[in-house]
Amino acid sequence: MEIMRALQLHPPLPLFKHTTTKSYKLSSKLSMSRGFHKLNALETNSTSGTTDLEEELPSIDFAFVSPKLLPDGSPDIHIRSTVGGQKLRDIMLDGNIDLYGPYDIPLSNCAGGGTCGTCMVEVVEGKELLSPRTDKEKEILKRKPKTWRLACQTVVGKPDSRGELIIQQLPEWKAHEWE
Repeated sequence: MEIMRALQLHPPLPLFKHTTTKSYKLSSKLSMSRGFHKLNALETNSTSGTTDLEEELPSIDFAFVSPKLLPDGSPDIHIRSTVGGQKLRDIMLDGNIDLYGPYDIPLSNCAGGGTCGTCMVEVVEGKELLSPRTDKEKEILKRKPKTWRLACQTVVGKPDSRGELIIQQLPEWKAHEWE
């Protein structure tokens, strides 16, 4: 539940006007890393106040939860957003999210082939946005909880999908339990 509270603590940010006819709105999608926030400015339509990007591209929002807690005992959460239709592994690697943990050295994982099981994640919320388990996943994860998936075999939504996912990174190493 601490993760859900942490996600709710970040209300939408106000619209900021630029000196020209264009205005900019800070994106409410925060990149949180060890308590620091990275804010992205998006160009907005001067008449409606919404961004052209928001109107055109549907997106899926992710909260990636690190297995380690921060020094104050709170979860280390990384927020990302992307278009659906991609493998979860690619989304995590492109977003600089730790996927392999101790197996992130050459020749210690199968690089997305679905044979080693080192890219396991736990889907806390949003499983309806994911593709069904593949045969490779069924074999490798047969003794694991149903909420666990292989990131290299899991496709997230379709290009027009919208929604939210909470993903626990490295579930075997996590320092907290979900309520």
